[in-house]
Amino acid sequence: MKRPYAQFVATGRSVPSKVLTNHDFSKMGLETSHEWIFERTGIAERHVAGDGETTCGMASAAARVAMERANVNAGEIDVIILSTATPDRLLPSTAVDIQAQLGATRASAFDLSAACSGWLYGLAVGEGLILNGTAETVLVIAAEKMSAIVDWTDRSTCVLFGDGAGAAILQKSKHGRGILSSFMRSDGTLAELLYRPAGGATLPMSEAVLTDRGHLVKMAGREVFKAAVRSMSDAADRALDGAKLTGNDIDMMIPHQANVRIIEATAKHAGIPMDKVYVNVDRYGNTSSASIPIALDEALERGQIGPGATVLMVTFGAGFTWASMVVRF
Repeated sequence: MKRPYAQFVATGRSVPSKVLTNHDFSKMGLETSHEWIFERTGIAERHVAGDGETTCGMASAAARVAMERANVNAGEIDVIILSTATPDRLLPSTAVDIQAQLGATRASAFDLSAACSGWLYGLAVGEGLILNGTAETVLVIAAEKMSAIVDWTDRSTCVLFGDGAGAAILQKSKHGRGILSSFMRSDGTLAELLYRPAGGATLPMSEAVLTDRGHLVKMAGREVFKAAVRSMSDAADRALDGAKLTGNDIDMMIPHQANVRIIEATAKHAGIPMDKVYVNVDRYGNTSSASIPIALDEALERGQIGPGATVLMVTFGAGFTWASMVVRF
């Protein structure tokens, strides 16, 4: 008897209509240029939420696309897992708001916090729930409104991030398609290289926090870059080993879209040529945990991933966290 797998039934994405280009930053009074940003990151533009656009709204929109493609109605969803670093509020979870918007009355719903690695963490949780018989249909979403937590006066961080959401519906398969292997790892000793110092229970919001901008993202860019290359390379190795594959067996690599140089270094380490690596960081920037599902959905929609294709997804984020997954579609 063939072992069961958790397979991707459908995906979806949603991004705000407003686009902020590199040239717009100089118009905002920020001392930077398109050339400075693009040469260092590969980013040319990013989508930014407008008034009234929320994490819940983007997540629900992406979920509805996936549900329509999968022919799954809200009443069939057993679990909703939302990866986000930008919940609409701290209590309760944004996932329960999504549940209410979708009308998924049978579903349990919860947020998962693992920064840019969160969607792959969420997929691993969803896979476990399916394979142990707890759930038949799991909706895994990543949604980020990074524009709400970046310091728009700090050119080293605000130029990097964008907003958006991606979603996938998982169900059981016995036909050799689905998640072949996954890997997750964390190192909390490096947390203060990329974090929000204040705004939580230790340093609650106050006038002093707002004045010091302590509730916004702080990053030690050079150290984060080095750790990202090292960790994503290791994660790629671990997922490939788990699936008993090599880079030659991969039809497409979908990396976290943070920086094109990190992507190139990871692909080189894994032995995957860049023509088999999906890159859209130039158009979206770093959408944190939403970057892989947005890229995956685009690649599927464009026909760059077809039935039987083997895909490596690999990511790195604050925490530090990193993760990888090999999926056969």
